[in-house]
This record gives sequence, C-alpha cells and structure tokens, in this order.
Amino acid sequence: MMYRYETHLHTWPVSRCAKASVRDNLEFYKSMGYAGVFITNHFINGNINISRDTPYRDKIEFYFSDYEEACRIGKEIGLMVFDGVEMSYGGTDFLIYGLHKDWYLGHPEIESMKMTELLRFLREQGALVIQAHPYREASYIDHIRLFPRSVHGVEICNADSSDLENQMAYHYSNSYGLLHFAGTDNHKADRCKRFAGMESETPVLNEQDFVQKVLAGQMLPFCRDLESETERMSL
Repeated sequence: MMYRYETHLHTWPVSRCAKASVRDNLEFYKSMGYAGVFITNHFINGNINISRDTPYRDKIEFYFSDYEEACRIGKEIGLMVFDGVEMSYGGTDFLIYGLHKDWYLGHPEIESMKMTELLRFLREQGALVIQAHPYREASYIDHIRLFPRSVHGVEICNADSSDLENQMAYHYSNSYGLLHFAGTDNHKADRCKRFAGMESETPVLNEQDFVQKVLAGQMLPFCRDLESETERMSL
C-alpha cells in the first residue's frame, strides 16, 4: 500500500485564483483515497485575496484561516491536513514546508528580504524549499528564473503544466542534483484532468516527518491522468 499526498493545493478564499472551497477540495481528495493534503495557498507576497496594505499579523492570520478550516474538516471526514506556503517572486514560485503559523507570526522581517536571502533563511530554519513549475510559460511571467543553489528540489511534475515544461524541469533537476518533487497545483478541486503529488510506503505523521522523508528519498513523485486512468511522470 502506498500513501498518497497532494502537495500543491490552492483553496478559496485565501488564494484569489482558486475556484473551489476548502470543503470541496477535502471531500474530493478523501473520495480519491488520498491519505492527506497540504494547503499551499499563495502567500502574502503572491496572489493572496487580501490587500497588501493590511498589517502583517492580520495577513498571516488570514493566510492560515483556510488551513485552520481544513484541519477542522479533515478531522470530521478522516483526512490528514498539513500546512505549507507558496511564495512568489515575479511569477517564480517556491513551495515551503515545515514552518508553521507561529513561526511566520514571529518573523515579520521576511517581508523585506530579497528572495535569495529569504530562501537561505528558510532553509536555515529547517524548511523544505521546492521550486514550483520552474519552466512555466504564462502571460504573467516576464522571464524564467532558476534558483539551483537556493532550493532542495524541483517540481518535475506539475499537473497544471505542459509536458515540455515538466520535461525541462526534470532535466534541470538532474543537472544540478536536486530532489524530484511533484504536485497538482490544484485550483479547482475535481475539475482537473490530471493530478500529481508525493507517495510513501508509510504514512506522514506531520510536516516535519514529511520534510525528513522527502530529504531522505523516502517519498516518490507520481502523476495520474484521470481521463485515461494512467500513471505517468509526464517526462
């Protein structure tokens, strides 16, 4: 038996671009047999559904409100819920795991850090840092930026990206010896055509356990195409 986890999930209302509520997402993943999900909404430097002028503490409270709702629903329906963050820098995104609400509340200085400085600091603090969809091409992305010395790994399978973009991420990851990672980048619950994430032979106990398992190579990426019911890595 393999335990599967959604590692890249956006929910409404925290992520402005999300199209599905917390409950809709959790009930869908429960129906699909997942062991758990990570709520990785756009952080306060990204497409978050709150004014940038809002005081820092209020932004953090709002950011974690969907996760806290997800924890309550997860207990109700029997699905593990974990917290995460997707940080943004001009269309370049990073998934952050292993740090929690109290940590973010205690570090308002991160708002003024340059991205390379911030990523280094997050790693020093024990976070797992993954560059999401590094080769994504979109109207809102001015140019592709790579941070091979600042991350632990790369999304080599982002279910919302093209096969070419994933193939480029795969080769980039291998060239620099970075960890392979995968996630759906789900913004609309069950209306996605394919899904991706990480799986392991033993269940994830908490966020720190997840970080340790990923770093130790005990979790593997997967990509599932629902329309054809095939498992593939899109490489």
